[in-house]
Amino acid sequence: MKKIVIAASLLTACVAFANPYAKCVVCHGANGEKVALGKSKIIKDMTKADFVAALKGYQDGTYGGAQKTLMIGQVKDMTEATMNEIADLIIK
Repeated sequence: MKKIVIAASLLTACVAFANPYAKCVVCHGANGEKVALGKSKIIKDMTKADFVAALKGYQDGTYGGAQKTLMIGQVKDMTEATMNEIADLIIK
């Protein structure tokens, strides 16, 4: 049983690293359609430029409201390329 739990944990980690948006899905939904924790914008409705600017703002502390502290932790090590990749995945 312990081996199954470890294998499942490793598989989950691999999927999260393969898809940079995987950690966002929990709060924002698979398509960016949710109001995260009842407080965020619906990110699929943002422009790509506004989305990337928001993530950069979270990184440098110039953007955000009620979830600012939570989001800083989510994006602190994110590159601009990853931000654009996520934007391409969810914003059409």
